[in-house]
Amino acid sequence: MSQFSDNQGNEGIGPVYVRENSRLFLAGSHCAQIKAPPLRLFSKGFSVELCVKQDDTCKPKEKPFIFTYTKQGSLRYSAKPLFTLALDLIADNVQHVDSLLGFPEQVAERLFTAAEARQQFCHPQSGLVALRKFTEAYGDLMLSSLCLRGKYLLVSEKLEEIKLFHGLHSLDLSCCKLGDDHELLEHLSSDAMYSLRELYLKDNCLSDIGVRKLTAPVRVLRRGLGKLTLLDMSCNPEITEKGVTFLLVFKQLMFLDISDTGVQDRIATCKKIQTSTGLVHSKTLLTQFDHVDCRTQGWAEQLFCQWDQAVWSSIKPKKIPKSRTAAQQFYGKDKVKGEDTDPPMLYQTPIAITKHLQFYRPAVVKNPAPDVPHSGPGPTKRATENKPVDDASTSQPAKKSRVALTSEDWDLLNSY
Repeated sequence: MSQFSDNQGNEGIGPVYVRENSRLFLAGSHCAQIKAPPLRLFSKGFSVELCVKQDDTCKPKEKPFIFTYTKQGSLRYSAKPLFTLALDLIADNVQHVDSLLGFPEQVAERLFTAAEARQQFCHPQSGLVALRKFTEAYGDLMLSSLCLRGKYLLVSEKLEEIKLFHGLHSLDLSCCKLGDDHELLEHLSSDAMYSLRELYLKDNCLSDIGVRKLTAPVRVLRRGLGKLTLLDMSCNPEITEKGVTFLLVFKQLMFLDISDTGVQDRIATCKKIQTSTGLVHSKTLLTQFDHVDCRTQGWAEQLFCQWDQAVWSSIKPKKIPKSRTAAQQFYGKDKVKGEDTDPPMLYQTPIAITKHLQFYRPAVVKNPAPDVPHSGPGPTKRATENKPVDDASTSQPAKKSRVALTSEDWDLLNSY
């Protein structure tokens, strides 16, 4: 409402009337100076609900609006960004994507997280297809290291999904009881695992037959696990000297563990390994085989955690029926306490190493000093004593002998 005073107004204009709240007031009067409280458009208890079409199948949290409140307490809604809407749409239908090759990695990681939150990879039919889209395009970004130590149930339940990850650099299958004829052992020797550098096959019921199958592509076709730098074959009693001979094909090995195997002649085996591969027997335990730093790393890390929890949650312990408990009490049999019985072991590992056979490649010394042949202590001592003297005396005279004297220098010398 505009208000004028008598001093500011012009006497020729006359009185000014203002309409407010359907009432007419004279400008400058007492009633017009009273400030009325502002009217609220809605009451304090007013609420808003967005009405959508009946065919809208979006979940409440996935609706294309974001509701917030201002500082004054009023409700405000804004639309979601177009990028978020497009990302949610693709995540809901990721199994229908033709290919993700050439797609930006930053956007692909967010897409994988959104699809994982919607449990798109847990479906028995479309989950495998959707996961293959990511593994084909991004390789080691999906998983660079995979630790399945003791998770034999997960290996059997999710075998096809595990075989999709081709960019692994480290794989731990210890205590999984695979055996010589397991399908995963054949997959390890294929070209899909060519990038593998570290392989742990401890306590897997392997024999010389399994080692021969594992090394056959490398020995015959020069393909497969030719780039291995670490191999753990310990706690496999059926592996003998014949199986160790097959392992000598891995020329790039830096660490090898064949402890607790069926090797009988340790001295001959150590000498054979050192001659063929250059690996030296370690007198102490190597930290590379402690499995301390081995863990799952990559985009699909949480996915394997979800699979593992789902597998173990499906296993329900059997409860003793009440009738059996009543019968035990009737016949006077004591109830078995949980403290007296040992808990079931999922996998058993050896308590102590009986045959320590771990090998490593010694560091190469750059520019080694040449060996000086000697026949006794006398010449060796003279050679070591004269070596620094020869280096200092022979280098300086050589430089002086090359300096040529001029005729003026000769005249100066003859004058003396």
